[in-house]
Amino acid sequence: MLSEVISPHLAAGRNPALAGARRFYAGVAAVTLGIFLAFHWVGSEYLWFSSYVVLQYVVLATAWNILGGYAGYVNFGSAAFFAVGSYTTVLLYKLGIPSLPLMILAAGGVSGLLGLGMGYLTLRLRGAYFSIATLCLAVLLQTIITNWDFLGGSRGAYIIRPDVSGFFASYVEVLFAVILGLAAGSVCLARIIEKSKLGYGLAAIRDDEIAAEASGVPTLRLKLVATTVSGALMGMAGAPMPYYATFVEPASAFGLSYAVNAMAMPLIGGLKTWLGPVIGALILGSVQQVATVTISSALNLLLVGLLLIAFLILAPQGIMGLLRRRGGRPS
Repeated sequence: MLSEVISPHLAAGRNPALAGARRFYAGVAAVTLGIFLAFHWVGSEYLWFSSYVVLQYVVLATAWNILGGYAGYVNFGSAAFFAVGSYTTVLLYKLGIPSLPLMILAAGGVSGLLGLGMGYLTLRLRGAYFSIATLCLAVLLQTIITNWDFLGGSRGAYIIRPDVSGFFASYVEVLFAVILGLAAGSVCLARIIEKSKLGYGLAAIRDDEIAAEASGVPTLRLKLVATTVSGALMGMAGAPMPYYATFVEPASAFGLSYAVNAMAMPLIGGLKTWLGPVIGALILGSVQQVATVTISSALNLLLVGLLLIAFLILAPQGIMGLLRRRGGRPS
């Protein structure tokens, strides 16, 4: 009896894929903890503040890649899911529920349901028709929020950060720790999807959806899962934003920069893999933060456009594609 219980665990321990996954998750946990401790030791308010934005884009880019990279469905409505997450926080704050973990979970749930509904209504469309439908969703939601007085409407809403004591130096550091954890979790989730049957099914859809359907792949069900997971992650990325900015308005929450960066970062880093969006977000996000301080924040979208054009011309497979070619592997 004991051998029947132990044998599967011993077999699992000899499984190279399982052992590799464990090493990956342990590595992510170690890197996450190391980054937090290093930043805490430096103790720079600006470092936490600027790094928050970069890590926020890691979550957004990873979430976009789950549908856009793995399945090949380009989503123009990233800002809508991000804004829904932010305004879920505003709603709970005004209802007297100022628990940030609960706000993040609620934002993920609401945005995930929105992704599921959007997918059910639009995933029968393909190509540009699906992309246009997601853009229309963003416009519709922005109109609703702008006219919702309880959430501030077009005037916006203010959020007061709570006081902190103990280990954390300020609430900005708390927000940095939260978004760092969300970034690590989103990367782990993306890798799980990539190496799972869901990831293989999404890859089949991306390569040839008609052939995948003919082979028995449940294409609609897999795409609905992808839109739900992608939307939930985007909403969770937006949930801490009201506490970060202390003010939210529809024009900023539904800002073009979120939609553009969510697409540009995976394209620059490389699609079809969990690492590409991380590389793209870290590089492009850091460049934008430096440009904001040294030149002007108004140049951020210009920098994104120029880098995106350069990569589409010189390296259409992104940085990961360049690394694969150098390593002699097909992209």
